[in-house]
Amino acid sequence: MKTLYTATATNNDGREGHVRSDDGILDFDLGNPATAAGKERTNPEQLFAAAYAASYGSALKTAAGNQNIDLGDFTVTAAVELGTNEEGEQQLSLTIDSYLPGVDVETGEELVDEAYELCPFSRATMDNMDVTLNLLLDEE
Repeated sequence: MKTLYTATATNNDGREGHVRSDDGILDFDLGNPATAAGKERTNPEQLFAAAYAASYGSALKTAAGNQNIDLGDFTVTAAVELGTNEEGEQQLSLTIDSYLPGVDVETGEELVDEAYELCPFSRATMDNMDVTLNLLLDEE
């Protein structure tokens, strides 16, 4: 693999600890969703959802550009769920909602599928977690 960029962050004390990127742009306390109610702290699942949504959104733009399609004011929402599998081990699942106004169903489905193939987060997690891709269009 030819490295294009390296992101580095350091955590101490796990889910209820602190995380800081090597450049200091990220520098904050974390909270466990089960125990951090009312505290203004993020958690690993929110960070993963935000990163995945941004990466997948860029992949959608690339897929649309490959077909000379202007996506306009599109959005991507990633919902990361933390749960347990049948063995009681923690596991993640993901739902991606792609809102593509002004795109027809067939084109939208092609773009969503192509973006999933292009997105580095999708390739990194492919076959490792349940993923649901939803296409949201304008109602006519």
